Amino acid sequence: MDRYERILTLHRLLKSARYPISHDRLREELACSRSTLYRDIAFLRDGLGAPIETDGERHAVAYERDAADRFELPGLWLSSEELTALLALHQMLARTGPGVLNSALAPLRERIERLLSEQGSDRRRELHRIRVTGSGARRLDERVFRTIATATLDRKRLNFRYRARSTGQESTRQVSPQRLTHYRENWFLDAFDHERRALRSFSVDRIVDPLLREEPAEDLPEADLDAHFAASYGIFSGAPKAWATIRFSPRAARWVADEHWHSRQEDRMLDDGGLERRVPYSSSKELLMDVLRYGPDAEIVAPPALREEARILLELALAGYRGEA
Repeated sequence: MDRYERILTLHRLLKSARYPISHDRLREELACSRSTLYRDIAFLRDGLGAPIETDGERHAVAYERDAADRFELPGLWLSSEELTALLALHQMLARTGPGVLNSALAPLRERIERLLSEQGSDRRRELHRIRVTGSGARRLDERVFRTIATATLDRKRLNFRYRARSTGQESTRQVSPQRLTHYRENWFLDAFDHERRALRSFSVDRIVDPLLREEPAEDLPEADLDAHFAASYGIFSGAPKAWATIRFSPRAARWVADEHWHSRQEDRMLDDGGLERRVPYSSSKELLMDVLRYGPDAEIVAPPALREEARILLELALAGYRGEA
């Protein structure tokens, strides 16, 4: 453990301790000699201004009780493990979309690597072993993303043009951003649409020419946002119109049992080793995609309308494979 790590560890031990810590325990925690411990305590007290009290009789030290909560090390003090974790997190963020955030995060990566180098750590060389792979991520305009993120964080209204993927039609919107959501490799803006006086979710890759306005955004209660955006299955918002019941074979159940589909999902193990899952939904589109990927190992039991919709999709797919018109 180098000196940087020892000072940081010593500070955290004294900060969290309710009673004086003996020199012997500190030497064990810091893996250092007695003379090194004395030098580190002196530096922490005299060089960094730590409120250290010494108990000569018990050969122990502590922070002054009244000052301990107020004292923090000056500047940014992170262990090499924390810096490595931060660098790994940086890699994950950099890969949340093609190009998005890369230029904004580049200076952060350089600073983290510099701090690791100053601490004599070479752990950054092994970060290539952490891989974050994406599937189905849509291409984003970094300028568009930054404008939307700025409006969301600074609580400002936005104007933009929106090209709906389902219809291909374009509309003009003025919204109060509420949340930016990263869902299934893509970004979505949850916002209050002022013209329609309703909450809407916009795919960020379909937003064109966002303009930051001076008017403050209208904030909605967190409970209202959760009730609208998280009540039903998937990214499609709104109050659930029904509950779907899906039955999975014993083979698929081993995977499905560990998958989180919805905060209100209800699971029931079946006698044959299969699994029955119930989830609320407002739009069947995404739910059907998830169920049908299990092929013959998944069957929609209820409601009848959803079961019929799945049957039609399967028949159309089968007709395509058969070459039927």
